[in-house]
Amino acid sequence: MMADQDPQADDDVNLPRAAVNKLIKEMLPNIRVANDARELILNCCTEFIHLLASEANELCGKQSKKTITPEHIIKALESLGFASYVVEVSDVLTEHKKEAKTRRKASTKLEKMGIPEEELLRQQQALFAQARIEQAQAEQEEFMKWKQAQTIQQQESSTIAPVSEHDNHNDEHDDDN
Repeated sequence: MMADQDPQADDDVNLPRAAVNKLIKEMLPNIRVANDARELILNCCTEFIHLLASEANELCGKQSKKTITPEHIIKALESLGFASYVVEVSDVLTEHKKEAKTRRKASTKLEKMGIPEEELLRQQQALFAQARIEQAQAEQEEFMKWKQAQTIQQQESSTIAPVSEHDNHNDEHDDDN
């Protein structure tokens, strides 16, 4: 099946190596996996996805549908002999639907506010600019305090002149007189 395809086109449908490597590292944190084994895992994952997508597409077509749904994927898993994965896949699907619903609620709240996204972006940028100004002012004030402390310290050190040996020598001569 895959051998008939153009090798260049095959690169376009592979999973990202970084993603597969990350999965391997998460699943097997204390085990080193050779590069050729990583490549084999990548190819197996890609082939599995192709197989599953083809089966789901076939099931979808039998129902005269044009869009593969999660239910088609679950039926494809069962028909391909991967029924043991159905419970876990269904759990992931349920979790995904909950997260998607939460995201939709958040975006709906913004829409209900009646403020266009461009205006919200403008307001955000204005707030960032104001924060930068306030930060610069705070830094300037801090610098001025530091400079003032340095000036005071220099004044104090110049008013307390250390007694030099020359002054001590003159004091001795004053005593002799």
